[in-house]
Amino acid sequence: MIYVAYWSGTGNTEAMANAVSEGVQNAGAEAKLVSISDISAADLKDQAVFALGCPAMGDEVLEESEMEPFFAELESSLSGKKVGLFGSYGWGDGEWMRNWEERVKAAGASLVSEPVIANDSPDDAALASCKALGEALAKA
Repeated sequence: MIYVAYWSGTGNTEAMANAVSEGVQNAGAEAKLVSISDISAADLKDQAVFALGCPAMGDEVLEESEMEPFFAELESSLSGKKVGLFGSYGWGDGEWMRNWEERVKAAGASLVSEPVIANDSPDDAALASCKALGEALAKA
């Protein structure tokens, strides 16, 4: 079972999460698509492989009321994990994702592929990249 946990405000990151989940399933693994509000960091602490999705918010940061506290709690248990990151943004240049990637690596996890970002609503190329991310998770 590979968790695809995400926070989405407008539905863009949710669409990406659905594509990641589809990629996991296309590669023959079972995906569990779940909103951050319906999961706790403890649910992922024993998982070896999972995906996290969050859009850029405010000054290019993770969503602050649910996602940031969730990730901060999870951060200490990331060592040795294989993680996929994805999310959408409406402005900026992807700084939030670069910072998130650095935090994941600093905590001792490895990324299964480059993070996937989409400007606003994910286009076909971004959705294809999300499916490829899901396939990489399934093979990790």
